[in-house]
This record gives sequence, structure tokens and C-alpha cells, in this order.
Amino acid sequence: MRRPLRTAAALLVVALGAAGFAIAFRLAAHHASASLFGPGSVLDVVRRLAWWQRLLLPVAATFAAWVALRAVMRVGASASVGEVMEAVAARGGRMSALATALKAGVTWLAILGGASIGREGPLIQFGGALGSSVSHGLSLGERQHRALVAAGTAAGFAAAYNTPIAAMLFMVEVVIGAATLEVLVPAGIAIVLATALTREVAGAGPLYGPHTFSLVSHAELLAYAILGVLAGCLGAAFMSLLERTERGVKRLPLPLLLRMVLGALCVGAITLVVPEVVGNGYEPLSELLSGRLPLLLLLALLFLKPVATSLAVSSGVPGGVFTPTLLMGACLGALFGAAVNALFPGQVAPATAYALVGVAGLCAATTHAPLMAAVLVFELSGDYAIVLPLLLVCATSAWVSEQLHPTSLYEAELQRRGLAWHEAPGERRLLTVDRAQE
Repeated sequence: MRRPLRTAAALLVVALGAAGFAIAFRLAAHHASASLFGPGSVLDVVRRLAWWQRLLLPVAATFAAWVALRAVMRVGASASVGEVMEAVAARGGRMSALATALKAGVTWLAILGGASIGREGPLIQFGGALGSSVSHGLSLGERQHRALVAAGTAAGFAAAYNTPIAAMLFMVEVVIGAATLEVLVPAGIAIVLATALTREVAGAGPLYGPHTFSLVSHAELLAYAILGVLAGCLGAAFMSLLERTERGVKRLPLPLLLRMVLGALCVGAITLVVPEVVGNGYEPLSELLSGRLPLLLLLALLFLKPVATSLAVSSGVPGGVFTPTLLMGACLGALFGAAVNALFPGQVAPATAYALVGVAGLCAATTHAPLMAAVLVFELSGDYAIVLPLLLVCATSAWVSEQLHPTSLYEAELQRRGLAWHEAPGERRLLTVDRAQE
């Protein structure tokens, strides 16, 4: 088979494979939860449990995840967005789709027990790993390899959030750092295929449902600029919390199992007071955007969700933190919006509008990808009136966050792998760094 035909066939396999994996991951979690605990989301399940069950459920799921993780580690599985970035930039870095899928199974078990992590990490990573495996399996060149890994990553993102344009920008701003035709074309095709398959199975509506936004006056943009500053500060604080918690947990003279169980116990203890911290935050975020969560609960979530997520990730449970940050941003935006409404009643947008913009603000602060964050929430809302506040908040929050915490969530992950981006006009490549000098 000629190379162009092999590349086209590989792209088809990667796009549909990434979307199929995302759909299977989601449906398997839903059916397993329904079979074990009854109907409803993981939040519904936790709300129904007795106090001792809330405390022990994360521990039981974590033990099962540890058993699976030991099996996975024997095959050398490693999966992270940082590894995807390295595979793309290194133009030949290899990732195993099988190993990544096995690691995703560990995340699946943890999520089933309510761990405060996101499922988007395994879905994005599997797409990139599938692109890498297919490329090596067909003996394609370095350019085709890079394009397939990037396309698989974008397809996984699109399947996770049903936001095709944001998926393209995630690949460009976060994973590659530069837009080239050789990557944009296959990624665009993969995103279309993955999104079409996902919408055929899961529906075409926005992930969090449709929301109408209104900008009462342009003077209100000043309030959104302040929200951007707050989101930047919160994003930098959350990334610092992740790093410090990880360092602190690693210093504990405990084996992996005990670290994981200790983290699960802490998360279980938090759910005794605020069960909404469980899972990736999808359910409480949906309730928040519908105005169904009280302000006191939002304040508790703003402080406890970062703690629960940091404990889960730092204890050794594999998973993403992208979706949990969306809930944190929404809590910040809603609380800020409530304060603005109290000061200027009837003159500003409702608090839920600020919550929606806050989602983008914290996403931009942690990823340092303001355009991706703005487009993500624009696609989630489907309302053009939100564009100006989105761009202002995302640009402001990303700048503030970068001043306080120069490395993004994913760049920090690269540094832990002993790598760093080298920025130059028209190119972005990885360099080895001396971690002893950090």
C-alpha cells in the first residue's frame, strides 16, 4: 500500500479508535455504577450512602485500582499528557496504546469509587498513544508519526468534551505549541470523525446543556477583568498546591498502597461534609450552572475540591485534573457574580453567567492556553454574546497565572520528566533540563 493510502487508513483507525475508546470508557462506567449502586451518577450514589459507606467506598475502589496498577506497572505502562507532548515534539517518541489503555482501566476503577479526578486524561492520552502505535505498526515516517499522535490527541479531547474547535486549539496551544499544515489537516479530519461518532452515540448537545448569556453593559467588562485576575491567582495557587502535595506525599515513608489508601480516606472524610467533591465535578457543575447550588456549598467546594483532587492525584491514583478545574472556576465565578449582583442589583448579569466565564478563566490559568479555554466554553454554551467576557477573562487569567506560576499544568509535568520547552519564532522543541538545578 502506498504511503498516502497507509497514512489515510491510519488516520481513520486513530480517529475512530480514540472516539470509540472514549465512548466505551463512559458507557462502561455508567453501567458498572448502575449495576453496583443503582441508577444515577456517582454523586447521586454518594449522596444516598450512609456515612461509613461514604468513607469506605473510595478506599475499596482505591484498593482495586492498586491491584490493577501493579499489573499495569509490570508491562511498563506510563500515560500522561506530558508523555503525549514529548512524543509529538520528539518526532518519534513511542507510546503504547495497550499500556495506556491498561492505565486508563486503573483510572476507571478509581472514578467508579468517586475519586476526585477527571476521565479526560486517559481519553486524551489513549488517542495519542493509539496514533503512536499505529504509526510504528505501519512503519510511517517521522512527519506522519507526529501528525498521527497529534490527531489522536485532538480526537480524544473532542470525544471527551464534544468541542471540536477547542480540541484543535488544545492540540495547537498545549500539545504542540505551533500550528503547521502537516499537523492541522490530519487533526482536523480526526476531530470531525471522532466528534461525529461521539455525537451519534451520546448526542449533539453541549456537554453541560444550553445556557443563555447576556452582557448587560460594556461597563460590566471591568468586573470580568477583576474575575480574570482572581482566576489567575486561583489557578496559580492550585498548581502550587498540586506540586507541594505531591512532594509531601512522596516524602512519607509509606508504600504506594498505603499512600493511595490514605489519600482515599481523606477524600472519603471530605465527602462526609461535602459529597459534591466526588468524581470529576461534572454533576455539581451542571447543577451550579442551573442555579441549584447554595452559595455556602460553592464556597466549601472552592476550597475542598482542590484539596480532594490534589490528594487523589498525589497519592498515586492516575487521572486528569482538567475537568475538576472547570468546577473550581465555576464556583469562583458564581461567588464573584453573587457579590457583584449584591453590589449592583439589576445592573449586571446573573451569577450563573459569571460562573460560566469562570470555567474558562481557571482553565486558561492552569493550561496557559487562553484561546483554547475561551473557545471551549463558547462551544459548551453556544452563545455568541459570551465572547467578549470570555476573551477578556481568559487573557487576563492566563497572564496573571503565568506571572505567579511560570509553568502551566502540563509544562510542570514535562519538567518532572526532565524536559522543558525551548521557544523560538516558528518552532517549539524539547530540551533536557538539569532537575538538580530546579
